[in-house]
Amino acid sequence: MWKPSQSGSNTPSSTPEPPRPAPLAPAQEPANRAVAVVADQATISKGLYVKGEITGSESLFIDGKVEGSINLPGNRVTVGRNGQVAASIAAREVVVLGKVRGNLTASDRVDIRTEGALTGDVTAARISIEDGAFFKGGIELRKLEAKTPAGATPAAPEPTPAQE
Repeated sequence: MWKPSQSGSNTPSSTPEPPRPAPLAPAQEPANRAVAVVADQATISKGLYVKGEITGSESLFIDGKVEGSINLPGNRVTVGRNGQVAASIAAREVVVLGKVRGNLTASDRVDIRTEGALTGDVTAARISIEDGAFFKGGIELRKLEAKTPAGATPAAPEPTPAQE
């Protein structure tokens, strides 16, 4: 944006920039809070291999190798593109970008992205499998209790054929 003919403009434009981060930080508090949520995510990087049981109270990003079991209720487990997991996973949400061999139990949802591969059974309230993803296993959808009575209402007409 600086032009040679506006040499005086360059100095004023660079002076307001240092104060900008301070005023922008309060204006972006919601964004900072979102960053704080991301900061509460543990990472198993590409060069790490973990064998055993993983439990905790924060989200987990796996880009390395994990073998065993992962139990993070109320949190998200993300298997990165380089991630290789041979474990049963129990979490609020599971996102698969890499390779997973094991059963997944999610209280909310399971997402298998285009690059992802899952071999194992899924138990969740919602599941999403993108085009190009690999999935081999069974799916058990757990409906919310509020939806179950609605499903029970259509079951009531079934006795009608029995009355015939």
